[in-house]
Amino acid sequence: MKTIKTTIAISTVLLLLSCGNKTQQQASAPPPPALKVMELKKQDITVYNTYATTLQGRQNVEIWPKVSGFVQNIYVEEGQKVKKGQLLFKLETQTLTQDANAAKSAVNVAQVEVDKLVPLVEKGIISNVQLETAKARLQQAKSSYESISANIGYSNIVSPVDGYIGEIPYKEGALVSATMAQPLTMVSDISQVRAYFSMNEKELLEMKKQMVLENGTVSSDASPEVELIMINGEAYPQKGKIAMVNNLINGTTGSVTLRADFENPNTLLTSGSTGKIKIPSTFEGVWVIPQFATVDLQGTKMVYVLKDGDSVTTKPLSIVAQTDTDFIVAEGFDQGTTIVSEGVSKLRDGQTISPIQ
Repeated sequence: MKTIKTTIAISTVLLLLSCGNKTQQQASAPPPPALKVMELKKQDITVYNTYATTLQGRQNVEIWPKVSGFVQNIYVEEGQKVKKGQLLFKLETQTLTQDANAAKSAVNVAQVEVDKLVPLVEKGIISNVQLETAKARLQQAKSSYESISANIGYSNIVSPVDGYIGEIPYKEGALVSATMAQPLTMVSDISQVRAYFSMNEKELLEMKKQMVLENGTVSSDASPEVELIMINGEAYPQKGKIAMVNNLINGTTGSVTLRADFENPNTLLTSGSTGKIKIPSTFEGVWVIPQFATVDLQGTKMVYVLKDGDSVTTKPLSIVAQTDTDFIVAEGFDQGTTIVSEGVSKLRDGQTISPIQ
C-alpha cells in the first residue's frame, strides 16, 4: 500500500514539474517581430535617364584662304561677334596686282589684233581662220585676267555666317595658304547649340516607343523635352528637344548617336562644352517599390509578401526601370498586395510577423 502511495506522489510531482517547464518555455518564446508593411497600388511615374554629352554650335565654320599671301590686316579680335559678310582678313596682293596688270595688257593686245583682222577678213584679204585664231587668243587672255582678278578678290576674307570668332593663330605678316596646317580662324554660330550623346540599343528601343519618327526622322511635335545639366551641375534654364536619331548602330560599342537642340539666346552655352542630358521616360500603371524594401538573393531582387496568418513569402521582381530610390515593376502583383517595408534583411521565408500599417 505504501508503495502505491509513493508511486502516485512521485507521478504527481513529475506531472507538476512538466507543466511548469512548458509554461516557462511558453513564457520565454519571443513574440513575432513588429514590422512596417505597405500596400502596393498601381501608379504612373516618370523617371529620367542621364547621358554624357558634348555641345557643338549650330555651325562651326573654318576660315581658310583660297590664295597664298601674307596677312596684311586682321580686322577682328578673338571672341568677337561678327555678321555674315563682315571683313575678317586681308592678304597682301602686290604680286597679284602686277600679274593682273600684265594680264590686262595681254587682253588689250589681243583685242587690237582682232580689231585689225576683222576688216581684212571682210575684204577677203585674209582667211577667216586667222581671225578665229586671234579671237581665241583674246578669249584666253580675258580668262587669265578674270582668274587673277578673282584671286585678288579672294584676298579679302569675309565671314560666311553670323557667329563668334575663335582663336586666331596667324598674325599680321604671316604667310598663309590653302594647304597650311590649321585655318585662319573659326566662326561659331551658337545661337542654337546641339548636344550629341549616345545610348545603347535597348535604351533606344524604349525611347522610340514614346516618339514618332517620320521617314526615320524625329517628329518635332512628338519629341520629348529633355533637360541639360551643365558642367557646374546646374540645370540649363531652357528645355531642348531631340532632333536627330542616327539609324546606324555602332558595331563595336553597340551604341547609337542622338542629338538634342537647345536655343541659346544669352550665349550661356559654348561650343565644345560638356554636360549631361536628362531624358524622361513615363511608365503607366506600374508598381513603385522602395529599394530599401527589397533583398538580393543570388542576384535577384525580391520582396517579402504578407500572406494570410501574417506569415511572409519571398517574391522576385521583374524590374523595368529604377530611380535613385525605387524599382519600377510592370507586372507580378495584384492590386492591394501588401509587402514588408522594413527589417527585410533579417526575415526568412515563412516567418510570421506582427504587421504595422
